[in-house]
Amino acid sequence: MNAVAEVSSSASALSAPLRQAADEACSRIAPTWPLEQLIAVNPWWELRDLPLAEVTARLAALGGVRCLMPGDYYRSLWRNSIEPAHLQGAAAEAGLEVSIEQLLAHLEDADSGSHWHNVSDLLDGVRDRQHRMAWRDEITHQISQLCAAAVRSGLLAEPRRDAAAPRAGTRGGALYRYWLGVTRGDRGISILMGEPDLDAQFDSLPEQPDALLAQAFAELEADASVAGAYAHALLLDVNGWASWIAYLRFQDQLHGSHNALLQDLLAIRLAWDLVLWRHQAATDAAGFRHTSCLWRKQLGCVALLFQAHRDAQQLTWVWQRAAELAYQQGLHQQLRLPSPPPAGPDFSTGADDAGQPENSAGSGRSALLQAVFCIDVRSEVMRRALEAQDPAIRTLGFAGFFGLPIDYQPTGTNYVRPQLPGLLKPALRVTDRPQADPARGRALDRRARWAELTDAAPAMFSVVEAAGLRYAFKLLRDSLFPAAHQHPVNRLVADASWTLSRDGQELTATERAELAGSVLRAMGLVEDFATTVLLVGHGSSSRNNPHAAALDCGACGGQTGEVNVRVLAMLLNDPAVREALQGDGIRIPRATRFVAALHDTTTDEVRCFDQTEPDPTLQAWLNAAGQLARAERAPDLGLAGKGNGSLRSALRRRARDWSQVRPEWGLADNASFIIAPRARTRGLDLEGRAFLHDYCWRADDGFAKLEMIMTAPMLVTHWINMQYNASAADNLKYGSGNKVLHNVVFGNPGVFEGNGGDLRIGLPLQSLHDGARWMHRFQRLSVYVSAPAEAIADIAARHDTVRQLIDNDWLFLFRLDDDGATIERFYQGGWTGV
Repeated sequence: MNAVAEVSSSASALSAPLRQAADEACSRIAPTWPLEQLIAVNPWWELRDLPLAEVTARLAALGGVRCLMPGDYYRSLWRNSIEPAHLQGAAAEAGLEVSIEQLLAHLEDADSGSHWHNVSDLLDGVRDRQHRMAWRDEITHQISQLCAAAVRSGLLAEPRRDAAAPRAGTRGGALYRYWLGVTRGDRGISILMGEPDLDAQFDSLPEQPDALLAQAFAELEADASVAGAYAHALLLDVNGWASWIAYLRFQDQLHGSHNALLQDLLAIRLAWDLVLWRHQAATDAAGFRHTSCLWRKQLGCVALLFQAHRDAQQLTWVWQRAAELAYQQGLHQQLRLPSPPPAGPDFSTGADDAGQPENSAGSGRSALLQAVFCIDVRSEVMRRALEAQDPAIRTLGFAGFFGLPIDYQPTGTNYVRPQLPGLLKPALRVTDRPQADPARGRALDRRARWAELTDAAPAMFSVVEAAGLRYAFKLLRDSLFPAAHQHPVNRLVADASWTLSRDGQELTATERAELAGSVLRAMGLVEDFATTVLLVGHGSSSRNNPHAAALDCGACGGQTGEVNVRVLAMLLNDPAVREALQGDGIRIPRATRFVAALHDTTTDEVRCFDQTEPDPTLQAWLNAAGQLARAERAPDLGLAGKGNGSLRSALRRRARDWSQVRPEWGLADNASFIIAPRARTRGLDLEGRAFLHDYCWRADDGFAKLEMIMTAPMLVTHWINMQYNASAADNLKYGSGNKVLHNVVFGNPGVFEGNGGDLRIGLPLQSLHDGARWMHRFQRLSVYVSAPAEAIADIAARHDTVRQLIDNDWLFLFRLDDDGATIERFYQGGWTGV
């Protein structure tokens, strides 16, 4: 052992400041959800306490991350939407005096320069590795393959949802020791990298992760002032797996337990730097002196590096803000227009002439149909199309899981999945009643085993070979006569009835009524019910698509909304529940029927469930609305000019085509969230870019509903918006690359692009770009709230997360005044007219 190693080996106790720096770095990694529950996540969520411009500079400095779009993107916007006034306004907001010419010149050379280099990067740069694999690539590959094996072994598998005890082996460095054992036994690393003496360095590593962190930080001279930044840079090298482990941490915390797996991953990645540092010191004294000089110089320049990236991004942020101003200006003009009067009765939610809150159908006048949709941006198009069928049709927007805090367990199985937003813990369990299908559990088990076998990337070729001609016939059938794809668990029984339970005890009629009443009040649907009330969930349909859940309902945990709407319809049609609701002041007429439905966002077809006698008028409206929605979406899918029948057939073929990489555009181009009565937006073409949540502040005693919307749906829409933004800005780090190259990792934590590299998370490139242009335009969410200024400010002041998102520029918050003419922006505690 050399002298440096002898000194550092004695430093086996991790000091409190260094532990805090390491823990802080680990806490900065946001979770990613498994593929079958793929909900949108802001990958920078754990940095929300910092201004967004500071976050983008730090990530660029530490990991070479691109958090804003490239220059040619902004040049295209300059040609199409950004005007000089937008640039001037954005520069004024930033306190900059800069000319249009300077801004245009900046786009030609917007490179932010150098970024932090881990030890492995320095060795790749100073040593001649022209004919050898780069250390960065080998380290990422080795750690990634080990993590994939740890998922299969159970160490990094998703915890059982019914497990009360903490995850086994997560407190004592189990992942680190697992890596150490595997790596010490893998002599192929030295051979592959052409470094015959490398094995000895792994043998000398300490057995505990804390001791490794202490030794490495001491030997590499990374004190507490720089250790946090260095640790964060190391985790960014394996950001995909770090994000998966952050998800395991989040799930354990949600269920009251704790794990230290992310600290283990940090120790593993830091161990590689320590090994290479020691190896070069032992084998290349001259090269080591050069590396040491570069390393020490870098340690002293972290603050300067951050500042260099802040300066380099400053004008790019002017372009980004100008693009947002261009969008907001157009939307403000629309929102200031007086709402067009309907041809029939007014079915908006607002206030009548006496200043009293109107009910859900509008001053006692009956609607022919009330349809409640998820706030998903794709619903904006369908709502507009449905309302066009008759002025007496009223649509509402409500959070997609329809207020049911449930998970779902198919009868006869141990499988349980959440049907609510990822930030929430299920309080109730839904099962379909046993008599519905006694053999369903066995059928689901068979399908799940086959899916597990065929989805495993290493097994796919062997499965085809073993199946022989039978699989050849399957491939031929899927190519020539494709059938609609459906997740096995989504094959729900047509006439199922449902059981709701809490902690194993079925809910009583009173408890079911309390649940139903809370949902109706949250919807604002408490009187003057139409004869038909449609509850419309949504889901997508596509074949051969590991990321299919990203096209389903994020509010339902990356599932379709079918379970939620069918359970809610059952509750609201239950005579016992209706009788109990009368005592709570909610009287549902006997003639009113709640109908569960599902909007297929790929084909824009709406299917109604559990109807004893289908309503031909309702179905005609839905068919006509689907036709309008399909025609509106057709140009972006390259299907413009087709008639309704051929267009519907073309969309169905896209959904069933196992080679189709763009079955639909999902939530691409989302840009705004409007929390207001439908009267403020009815008749406006919001281009499928707006989340719409119905809300009437005059009917919200104490602003409890507004608080719920701003602390739950607003956060969900922000997560969706930022996942699309980050996946577009840096698809290598925060997206999943090319769909054609995907291999699903066992256990569904994500995909490999090809056969290795880091775990790929986020959205595939084909979900964002059509090959010629970006279908998602990077745009921070613009939130519009129709409510008194004092109520909005009070909620922001009482919730740190809401305040951070507003004040640190993660989203824009505007207030719509009742007169329709005034729009104000809330920022850092004050209001400014726009």
